[in-house]
Amino acid sequence: MFEGLGRFIHRGRKPLLILTLVFAVLSGVYGVGVFGDMKPGGFEDPKSESRQAALLAEKAFPQRAPDAVVVYRSDDKTVDDPAFQKAVVGKISSLPREVVTGSAHFWMTKMPSQVSRDRHATYVAMNLHGSDDNTKEESYKKIKDKLDVAGFETLRGGPVPTGHQAGEEIGKDLGAAEGFSFPILFLLLVVVFGGLAAASLPLLVGGLSIIGSMAVLRVIAQFTDVSVFAMSLVTILGLAVAIDYGLLIVSRYREELQAGRTGANALARTVATAGRTVVVSGITVAVALFGMTFFPFAFLKSMAYGGVAAVVLSVFFSIIALPAALAVMGPKVNSLSLRRKKRTAAPKASDEGAWFRLAHGLMRRPVAVAVVTLGVLLALAVPFLRIEFGANDARQLPNTAEGRQVHNIMEKDFEGDGIKSIDSLLKLSGPAQSPEQGAALQAYADKLAKVPGAKGAQISGAEGTSARVSVTFDGVAVSPEARDLVNDLREVPVPDGATAYFGGETAVFDDTLDALADTLPWMLLYIAVATYILLFLAFGSVLLPLKAIAMNLLSLSATFGILVWIFQDGHLADLIGFDPTGNIEPNMPIMLFALIFGLSMDYEVFLVSRIREQYDTLGDPTAAVATGLQSIGKLIASAALLMCVPLAAMATSGVLTMTLFGVGMVIAILLDVAVVRILLVPAVMKLMGRASWWAPGPLQKLYARYGIKEGDAALDDASKERVPVAG
Repeated sequence: MFEGLGRFIHRGRKPLLILTLVFAVLSGVYGVGVFGDMKPGGFEDPKSESRQAALLAEKAFPQRAPDAVVVYRSDDKTVDDPAFQKAVVGKISSLPREVVTGSAHFWMTKMPSQVSRDRHATYVAMNLHGSDDNTKEESYKKIKDKLDVAGFETLRGGPVPTGHQAGEEIGKDLGAAEGFSFPILFLLLVVVFGGLAAASLPLLVGGLSIIGSMAVLRVIAQFTDVSVFAMSLVTILGLAVAIDYGLLIVSRYREELQAGRTGANALARTVATAGRTVVVSGITVAVALFGMTFFPFAFLKSMAYGGVAAVVLSVFFSIIALPAALAVMGPKVNSLSLRRKKRTAAPKASDEGAWFRLAHGLMRRPVAVAVVTLGVLLALAVPFLRIEFGANDARQLPNTAEGRQVHNIMEKDFEGDGIKSIDSLLKLSGPAQSPEQGAALQAYADKLAKVPGAKGAQISGAEGTSARVSVTFDGVAVSPEARDLVNDLREVPVPDGATAYFGGETAVFDDTLDALADTLPWMLLYIAVATYILLFLAFGSVLLPLKAIAMNLLSLSATFGILVWIFQDGHLADLIGFDPTGNIEPNMPIMLFALIFGLSMDYEVFLVSRIREQYDTLGDPTAAVATGLQSIGKLIASAALLMCVPLAAMATSGVLTMTLFGVGMVIAILLDVAVVRILLVPAVMKLMGRASWWAPGPLQKLYARYGIKEGDAALDDASKERVPVAG
């Protein structure tokens, strides 16, 4: 199949390139509009109890927890000055009521907690129109430039402004990462290939996959919410994966030219080997990324949409457009070489080299290598056992961001927290303001106030058949103690005929963790089963897929352990440049798991495909590992280095979650390639011997019929023609 595809591409190379150009233009024109169709937020479960509470609060009365907190400070006036009051209250009163559904300032509430210790600053808590993050941000955009008061320092913070500022910061950082990555990647590709022509081709695939993914995301955005954060994954993953696949295809094509094949024969063999590997690898990565759609959060679903689009298009352009370009270029792929032409004969896979010697050295002491490597990975994984989860807040932003400054000022200059609460939103059987319902609500509030951990409870809203009871407490809203409190409050009996929905920051966070915990086992089962089936169809072995999955889990655990040590514990904070929060946002490990698992399989498929190719030729499992590593080791190391460039650029982001993402991906890739693929795989495959390729008879027949195989790609020796190849 793959050989036939290669010959077809060679015959239609020019029309295919023309179609690729048309696709790129149309995708670029249409896809650029995706930024206007994407939505912020997406971190809440739309079917959760806290979500129902938010919808009820939006209909009945303004929420107690503010959507925005605006700080006003004067150098020469205090809040006791009538001019201070007139300026701030006048500004708040001028805001459109259809946008700002509620506001609370010091001169209304008389709460001391709304005045700074030096009395030169105060904050206004605002509620914005909208029942979710998306609509609230749209409301905020309408007023954010209307909040300034002449002569006063004005700082915008709180959940909605902070989320908006984070999105803008990520967009800026993403542009900087792209600008930094492309020239560095091109220079590294020139070093790897030794020529300008070959170096440009993987970048071409990366650019096509990014442009195409933008168009795909815009189409998806017409039917469902797509998070603005999805573009960051599309750009980084599309570039990184496309370069990996482009590197593999171009390298193999040059090998075929060195081996003396030309024209359709060289391209057929390239697509039959490297093309097949790219397809298997891409499907495996896409399968892992698709697992994020199991979760109810728009954020994770959007990451899955963007990631799958980027990977699938990278595969498509790598096995269609890139071979078509190679067919047009032929031996000119080695033009603009920066190296002297040294030989015309291709090196044999059996030629001894550094990777060959390394493999044999590892396989001479396989037990020792396996034990030491496993010990190191397990030791690195230990901190993962004490991971603490926490919600995103203003601390993810750099100190220059307004939301972060508001957070710092609130902690430093103000006492107490007059706006934090756990809210019980109730649908009653009768009018909330009737004497009977009023008495029942007060009795309910008294019961809530007596729950251990609660500081007090009061009826904070009554409208129609809806009511709200707000419970105050001490401590951090997303702490384990606060989560225990909200669950204890849920156990308190509600008034007869009433239904209670608990909302507020603590309830949202608790529902988020519950949804993640309920869905995660199904995602893991799906990824494990799907990956096993794909790897069996690729290699015809029942044991190699198990080995690959087990090694991936080890690599992932070690990566997460390092991330806990760095970001939760705060080690290397000064070096990397972030303020530790003592916890990790719970969506990030899920996203990292899907990405790292998929990309780790990327390198597993690269390596084992070449080992299988050598095993089919040599029939010796030990020789196959050594010669396979010799032929693919440098390429895997180069691919890992190239992939780390855009990820490392993202690690310089001013947003903590993006920094964690970039650092986590770089650590995972380097750990997986340097420790697992290069050290552990040869040792384990030596211990497994011929059992690596074993399958029972019925499965051997299944593999023979449905396996994803190269095809023989047999070539007539007379058609081979030795050609000079640079480098």
